[in-house]
Amino acid sequence: MKHEHRPAPGPDPAAVRLDIWLWAARFFKTRSLAKQAIEGGKIELETGAARPARGVQVGDRLRIVRGEERWEIDVLALSEARGPASIAQKLYRETEAGRAARDAAAEQRRLTGAGYAKPPTKPDKRARRLIRALGDIDAM
Repeated sequence: MKHEHRPAPGPDPAAVRLDIWLWAARFFKTRSLAKQAIEGGKIELETGAARPARGVQVGDRLRIVRGEERWEIDVLALSEARGPASIAQKLYRETEAGRAARDAAAEQRRLTGAGYAKPPTKPDKRARRLIRALGDIDAM
């Protein structure tokens, strides 16, 4: 009687760990930053809970929050290796709604900062004393 060799049940070959994929797609500089973002609730999967070891598959939709920026993307390809940015950009496609929302938020941030005019020079000694004095008024 011959025994048929079966591979041990392991991770799905058509899936890549979420933290590795986010690193390979250049959303995060290191894998540990990607893991922290996932554990902090900054990454959402449409198909289920986001955990660092969860497998990402082609067709999954992700919502990624990094600082002020928010992406909504569809996974197009899988990779466990971090390569050039030109290759990383082919791993995903941003949804039209996500791109519109991200562009609108960037425009809003730009308009908010447009009213602020940076002073041409550093404050001199007298101006620093006045600034310090104003700070003391707020403390009272």
